[in-house]
Amino acid sequence: MKNKTILITGGAGYIGSHANKMLNEKGYETVVLDNLVYGHKAFVQWGEFVLGDLADYDLLDMVLEHHSIDAVMHFAAYAYVGESVTNPEKYYYNNVVNTLNLLKAMRRHNVNQFIFSSSCATYGIPRKIPIPEDHSQIPINPYGQCKLIVENILHDYANAYDLKYVSLRYFNAAGADPDGKIGEAHEPETHLIPLILDAAFDKSKHISIFGADYNTPDGTCIRDYIHVNDLAQAHIRALEYLENGADSDVFNLGNGNGVSVREMIETARQVTGNTIRTIESSRRPGDPDILVGSAIKAIELLGWHPQYTDLKEIIETAWHWKLKSLF
Repeated sequence: MKNKTILITGGAGYIGSHANKMLNEKGYETVVLDNLVYGHKAFVQWGEFVLGDLADYDLLDMVLEHHSIDAVMHFAAYAYVGESVTNPEKYYYNNVVNTLNLLKAMRRHNVNQFIFSSSCATYGIPRKIPIPEDHSQIPINPYGQCKLIVENILHDYANAYDLKYVSLRYFNAAGADPDGKIGEAHEPETHLIPLILDAAFDKSKHISIFGADYNTPDGTCIRDYIHVNDLAQAHIRALEYLENGADSDVFNLGNGNGVSVREMIETARQVTGNTIRTIESSRRPGDPDILVGSAIKAIELLGWHPQYTDLKEIIETAWHWKLKSLF
């Protein structure tokens, strides 16, 4: 019997590439479809790579037919919140319209299992901490709105068509492949850990602390950081969940532990042994004091258990990747 073949859209990106590596390690066949606008061809070291865009109907037909795809993991989204505010058209076309193209192609080829890379950005300003899956969803930016729209589309498609899906609402992805083969490389970089490590490596750089007067113990924002390998593991658990006949569902993915910006900087100092210059700046609009998710549902129903619960270990994998990628 042939191994199942998984189409990974956006599989040359940060989280998609880690999921691709883990799927191959577990015996799946993979096909990575990526337009390389933000992804990196060098990250596709497993499976087959197809250069292309989800706007290309003919290409989608070719990939789904030629490779006999069994399920899709969908990571192909633009993910810069600020850019989504200044250029919402780009986000609605890529993150929503192109997802519809993909779903339409899946229907044409009778592919009915779909794992969606969603986001805690669908919740907006939290009214309850930790945030459960049934929390109200009122996004405060087009990026979060796009994710929520796709979640609603999936719900409607599952009711109308032969589609089973899992939406995974991430909190803050962090860290890198412990083997050092792939890691985090955004352009521009906006994630906190790589920015802190840049400042640790290069003494001419600093890390900006956006707001030191939040209602938290040290005055800085608190966020929930989840290792990228734990996210990858959750995607495979979600796929197995559907393969075992479960109904469509949504799950939060986080550690359930909040870490402040100052705590993150201090831990990075311990890991790197370097000084890290900081500059306090004003708050960014819309940044809540605390964003921490409840992942109890994923633990209980998916059998998912995060392996990287220690912040120091998460940062160590990111630092190892940074040093290896620089030399």
